[in-house]
Amino acid sequence: MIVMKFGGTSVEDEWAIERVSQIVRPRLPESPVVVVSAMAGVTDSLLSMARAAAAARLQAALKDLRGLRRRHLAVIEALLRKPGPGLADVFKLLDELQDVLRGIAALGELTPRTTDHVLSFGELLSSRIVTAALGARGIAAELVDSRDCIVTDAAHTSAVPLLQPTDERLGARLQPLLLAGKVPVMAGFIAATIDGVSTTLGRGGSDFSAAIIGAALGAKRIEIWTDVEGMMTTDPRLCERARRIEVIGFDEAAEMAYFGAKVLHPATLIPAIRKNIAVYVLNSRQPERPGTCIRARAPRSRTTFRAIAAKTGMRVVNVRSPRRLGANGFLRAVFETLERHGCAADLVSTSEVSVSIALDLVQASSGLVGDLKQLGDVEMEDAKAIICLVGKHIRGQVGVAARVFDTLAAANINVHMISQGASEINIGFVIEERDVPEAVKRLHQRFFEPKHRASGVQVISRKLKRPTSNAPALRAEVG
Repeated sequence: MIVMKFGGTSVEDEWAIERVSQIVRPRLPESPVVVVSAMAGVTDSLLSMARAAAAARLQAALKDLRGLRRRHLAVIEALLRKPGPGLADVFKLLDELQDVLRGIAALGELTPRTTDHVLSFGELLSSRIVTAALGARGIAAELVDSRDCIVTDAAHTSAVPLLQPTDERLGARLQPLLLAGKVPVMAGFIAATIDGVSTTLGRGGSDFSAAIIGAALGAKRIEIWTDVEGMMTTDPRLCERARRIEVIGFDEAAEMAYFGAKVLHPATLIPAIRKNIAVYVLNSRQPERPGTCIRARAPRSRTTFRAIAAKTGMRVVNVRSPRRLGANGFLRAVFETLERHGCAADLVSTSEVSVSIALDLVQASSGLVGDLKQLGDVEMEDAKAIICLVGKHIRGQVGVAARVFDTLAAANINVHMISQGASEINIGFVIEERDVPEAVKRLHQRFFEPKHRASGVQVISRKLKRPTSNAPALRAEVG
């Protein structure tokens, strides 16, 4: 069997959902499980409604809800001439969402638990519409509620799956359907505690859902359908010469995801790694394209690096403690403070009594900074970005760091922090956010463009197409 996950832009309207049916149909002999995100933009809209309701702006929230209702009903009308009884749930869900928003307004607060409940409506709506659309096109689709199958802890808005009960429930619920020739359709992103309380897996968690399902059922592969050609050598918005990566290793892809690549949720690969399942990133607008294959072991790249990732919106926090010079435990105290505030350090540079930490600007709260000031002198530098060059065997290449920083120096780009050695597969450093486009272009030109290598990377085509009558089968498995 295989798992096919369709992201928000792949189910954003009637055209996109029509393409989904065309992509699923030729894969029916492989027993697919379909996982869908909310329609593009819906999750952000739901969060905005909930916040407006909590801030005593209920009418604004209800106005947005009316727009959301019109959007979903328009898609249903375009896809289905005679909506079946299964779509009665869509109307019930929209009415329930209105009641929830009124309840938030009455209480005047928005808790993490309620946030998860509100956000779950996006996937609950899209999964019902996709199920009905597939059924209307002769595909034996059956809706399966993810909350009955994926069990998590109670860490609302970023819940952690409990693998044993999740695997057991997924097997018990999905295997009989697959054996009967049915296509289970599930909502991504959402799950529930052991007591049945709705949770979410964090933003982008639909990818994670697909990987959890694939690992539980021992899938042949996991397909992530989105609106891009696959994973790229860098962000094509920053460098028009970005190229599609044909094959990449799990560890390299995870580094790229963590340091800014938007194609995959950073945690997506964990279940796939556990079961050694290949993940394909594919373009639902051009399903004939081969995309990117992510697997445990990838052939060595003929370029020095596999890719360049950029993460903007960073703050560098410098903590110095001269009054504790030579004292033990300074670094431990710093990292305990970060942990207490739930902050993850993206990049760190240390000495015995000083440390520089690159943090996501959203995480660098005033409370964190206040606690760090108890340890020493604190300086903050905003408008920073992390550039990360990812690739195998970097540590064993003599002079590779020199070539990186010579390239930046030639462009008069200053480097604030450097990290190499902690990971064998990346070189990371901090620069000014305004310098990111130039830095990425220069580095891409230096390491990817000189010989325009045809092996390992390919120049992409960005031409989009309307739905095709059929989607060819995926190319043969790599390796």
